[in-house]
Amino acid sequence: MVNLSKQKRIAAQVLKVGVGRVWIDPDPEVTGDIAEAITRADIRGLIEKGIIKEKQKQGVSRGRARERAMKKAVGRRKGHGSRKGAKGARGGKKRRWITKIRALRRRLKELRDESYVDRTTYRKLYNKAKGGEFRNIAHLNDFIKANGLLKVEEAK
Repeated sequence: MVNLSKQKRIAAQVLKVGVGRVWIDPDPEVTGDIAEAITRADIRGLIEKGIIKEKQKQGVSRGRARERAMKKAVGRRKGHGSRKGAKGARGGKKRRWITKIRALRRRLKELRDESYVDRTTYRKLYNKAKGGEFRNIAHLNDFIKANGLLKVEEAK
């Protein structure tokens, strides 16, 4: 085995990379040509022929990050141990309110359109929802049942 460390060092200077990123063709037929190359011009010629090449810089794989992102998108890995920041910092109060009020109003419209509640009751419940009286749809349904506000019994 011929010692090609000098050629490798010169190639590194010509390619403007570190010695570790220089690739020399391991084919025994061209090893003699490489060993004879002692000037920068000789090395440049070998680089043009493709006998000496620059290795690609090693990066950090994004594979694990992509996998984690996919799991988070589904709703995994979001438990107490993974949380940093206040409740409001993770998802704004306003966004939470918008989601809740839209759901409540959608439910109230369903009840009104299918004549389960009359317009007066609908308006009263609508204003209560606007005032933040109901936590969620289940709470709204419980309130309606508890106070006997359904005109016709809902079939489920």
